[in-house]
Amino acid sequence: MQRILIVEDESALAETLAVNLKAEGYRTIIASDGVSALDLAASERPDLVILDIMLPGLDGLEVCRALRKRTDIPIIMLTAKAREVDKVIGLEIGADDYITKPFSMLELIARVRAALRRHNKDIGKQEVIQSGDLTLDRASHTVTISSVDVDLRPKEFDLLTVLLENKGRALSREALLRQVWGEDEYIDHNTVDVHIRRLREKIEDDPSKPKRVLTIRGAGYKFAP
Repeated sequence: MQRILIVEDESALAETLAVNLKAEGYRTIIASDGVSALDLAASERPDLVILDIMLPGLDGLEVCRALRKRTDIPIIMLTAKAREVDKVIGLEIGADDYITKPFSMLELIARVRAALRRHNKDIGKQEVIQSGDLTLDRASHTVTISSVDVDLRPKEFDLLTVLLENKGRALSREALLRQVWGEDEYIDHNTVDVHIRRLREKIEDDPSKPKRVLTIRGAGYKFAP
């Protein structure tokens, strides 16, 4: 039975989430603050985390950052904040999805299923991908160029992974959004362009004249074979 850690300081909402998720066949664990969330994540090893941003003490963004240093399990941010900037920050520090209150329980459950499906699909894929002097290691979540570590944010790492998996093949912005941010995400295409620019700054000798991540006019982007 898959385990879901619910991190929510509103006890009524936490219990409602637990009841509905249990009805779908999931085992649930509840934490009401950030510190206990990290402790439970370490001891219970959940398969997915539903994480409220507004928490007492350690907030959800800090918890998300800490979790991402330990694990790649799916994290769905749950918050009353609807501003686009808050959403982008949450996704850039490693959240897999983002849903704002009030929300439909059916929509949340659909997002949980989608996040778990994507995560399970990734398990068993090639652990190490190499292209020239660039090496990406899924297990350790590291990228090196000529044995020198490259510091990538979670979504930059995911984006590079998808590009490497499709080396030599042009991928549209829609395809990259779908594979990196998920089918349930409603993110502007500009997000892909911003992440491509940041990725180039870290893996290209000259970001203005990229040799690895190429722009294919009218088609999208590809990783040069």
